[in-house]
Amino acid sequence: MKTLTTILTATLLIALTTACSDRETPDSKRFDWDLRGTWVSNDPSVYSGMLIIDYDKITILGYEEGQTPPFGDDTRRPFRNFTKDVALTGYSDSLYIFIVDAGELQNGIPYNYYTQNYGRDKFLRFMFGGRNETLRWVE
Repeated sequence: MKTLTTILTATLLIALTTACSDRETPDSKRFDWDLRGTWVSNDPSVYSGMLIIDYDKITILGYEEGQTPPFGDDTRRPFRNFTKDVALTGYSDSLYIFIVDAGELQNGIPYNYYTQNYGRDKFLRFMFGGRNETLRWVE
């Protein structure tokens, strides 16, 4: 009887451990593997910038106010309301990138990840003010 109780207890512990380990806690959220690396503007003639995405950090470089053309629509400038040049915490799901800036979780930014040339060329596409911003993976 003692052996049966031990087996049942061990089975229950294994089941609980497995069930709990499949859940993501807020501290374990991260950027998808495909998004990690360095991304640069595919067409820097309009706006130029770079994203550096790590496990749970994202750094936005470029995309400064001076890039908006005179009398241009600043809502089209990518990542305009985010702190630049500092690693910000964040994570992604299959549709959105989420960034914590100034201690606040910002609205998710929809993105589209795709590849070309049999996966050798990787791209991230965002929409800002009705304008597509495509970034190319370089690392």
